[in-house]
Amino acid sequence: MSDPDESNIDVVRWATRELARKFDYGYWREKDKLGEYPWEFVRAFAQGGWLGALIPEEYGGLGLRLAECGVMMQEIAASGAGASGASAIHFYLFPPAPIIRYGSEEMKQEFLPKLARGEILMAFGVTEPTAGVDTSRITTKAEKVDGGWVVNGQKVWITNAQNAHKILLLARTSVRNEEKPLDGMTLFFTDLDRDRITVREIEKLGRSAVDSNELFIDDLEVRDDEVVGEVGQGFRYLIDGLNSERIVVGLEGVGLGQAALELATKYANERVVFDRPIGQNQAVAHPLADSWIRLESARLMAMHAAKLYDDHENCGKEAAAAKYLGAEAGFDACDRAMSTHGGYAYAKDYHVERLWREARLLRNAPFSQEMVLNYVSTQALRLPRAY
Repeated sequence: MSDPDESNIDVVRWATRELARKFDYGYWREKDKLGEYPWEFVRAFAQGGWLGALIPEEYGGLGLRLAECGVMMQEIAASGAGASGASAIHFYLFPPAPIIRYGSEEMKQEFLPKLARGEILMAFGVTEPTAGVDTSRITTKAEKVDGGWVVNGQKVWITNAQNAHKILLLARTSVRNEEKPLDGMTLFFTDLDRDRITVREIEKLGRSAVDSNELFIDDLEVRDDEVVGEVGQGFRYLIDGLNSERIVVGLEGVGLGQAALELATKYANERVVFDRPIGQNQAVAHPLADSWIRLESARLMAMHAAKLYDDHENCGKEAAAAKYLGAEAGFDACDRAMSTHGGYAYAKDYHVERLWREARLLRNAPFSQEMVLNYVSTQALRLPRAY
């Protein structure tokens, strides 16, 4: 990167670090305990203009590159906000990407400024309970009618649906073709109409401040002008944005691990057993040092991938590797922080258990570590495809 680019990254890093750390561990513990959406945190980032970080300036955003946005998300997670804070901002940045790239000019003019200001919240409706990671097998169907479409089906693990005003919804608009299974799916950006969509929250292990939900869609009416891009090309629009999300998820994992490592090193310096701080013992010090190395390596891979992405170069393997390393290093650091705290790791006053619960998610989502290895084995090593 050139010096001006590095300067921009530093500005974003310090500004978002300062803002995120105004919300302390007590704030996030309370949100996690009560399952309350962190609206105060979101509004603070909206006031700073950060919700529109990836939205072009002509639509009211900051028009930043992925590298700056990734650094912002890393700093949010590292502040102690963890996945709860990162997810609350993440879903303003990345679900709108297909609209930015493929939406009609009218759609962009109407909605992107509102998203940038935090005036509307959107959900991202892709995953289905019977399809798993094989998105080609979704069964939510949109049937053509005069002037629009009627959608029926089911979605699962949909973030923000308790509060969202709009939904970016993937549905089949033609029957699955075995020769081209990813064709025939269409993206719609429409109202999350609760008269036609039943939203049922899922009780889950971590990230309780940000809701996850099942959706049951019954005769949802969608207009023709709410189609994003071309009918039948929706999956390709999603794929176009997956590399950027994987890179940023990797950096969020790094941030989670950094938060846990900061708590663990503070405790290791202060906790005295047998007349010495426990951090003086190599059995404590070495795993923490190893986590620092792994986190820094994951961060560098993610920033390398972000540079490739921003330079419009092929970055599929690097993006996948960034997600893999960030998830592994982040969770390992949280797990080692748990070990460092011993029995106190289970006490919510020490906060590491929340980070540990949240970091575990990244090994499964937005796609699993095994699928990363499948992808890299075929794309980097040219081994036969296993899926």
